[in-house]
Amino acid sequence: MNVAVCVKQIPDPAAPGSLDPTTKNLVRGGKLILDDSDAYGVEIALQLAESSGGGEVTLVSMAPNGETSGLRTALAMGASKAVLVSDGKLAGSDALGTARVLAEAIKRVSPDLVLAATESTDGYTGTTPVQVAELLGMPSVTFAKKIEVDGNSIKVERQTEAGYDEVSCPLPAVVTVTAGVVEPRYPSFKGIMAAKSKPVDQLDVAGLGLSDSQVGSTGAGQEVFEVQDAPQRDVGEIVEDDGEGYAKVVSFLENLKLI
Repeated sequence: MNVAVCVKQIPDPAAPGSLDPTTKNLVRGGKLILDDSDAYGVEIALQLAESSGGGEVTLVSMAPNGETSGLRTALAMGASKAVLVSDGKLAGSDALGTARVLAEAIKRVSPDLVLAATESTDGYTGTTPVQVAELLGMPSVTFAKKIEVDGNSIKVERQTEAGYDEVSCPLPAVVTVTAGVVEPRYPSFKGIMAAKSKPVDQLDVAGLGLSDSQVGSTGAGQEVFEVQDAPQRDVGEIVEDDGEGYAKVVSFLENLKLI
């Protein structure tokens, strides 16, 4: 089974983030790392490829400056190769523009299954994977906690608030994976060394057959006009328990019309 995994390379969350003063977009210069949420999709893809007795896992990513640091981490986990789309024209792309890029890159891989995180940890739109599915004309299943291949279809346990739904759909399909459902493997020293020589095919907007008006800030259907710091939380009310503390709490809740 050949599986494509959409992975995002993001600025290190441990480092202070910054916004471009002109565009108000997140600055993505320097070294980028693999988004933690994508490690679960990579792990499930590797397990599916291994259990099928053959096939390979291909990473698909979009990042500035030809950055491959995050991809090398996933390649060290065991993925076979990667496709990176990097082009200055992609700066400012919205979720749909990103989906267009990923969909065109995925077409060059022709996978049996496409996996992605439910949402990225630096964007949180949660819309890109289903847009990719629509552009590829594939069915999509979201919030998967378990995936089983059954011939030309898959069975998915889809996470819900009350438990999970059992969903089946034909292949090829796009499935988003819920974080925490598996334990991603740690890259071994051998895997890290092997990742350095694994192929990473780099494409640009023209190479994908997309026009400049479909991607980047030009093709985006949104624009950030202003960014403000989140207001600081006010200090809460402290109730001294003098034996009647419960009454003060009840009165407080009554004033808020919570009881």
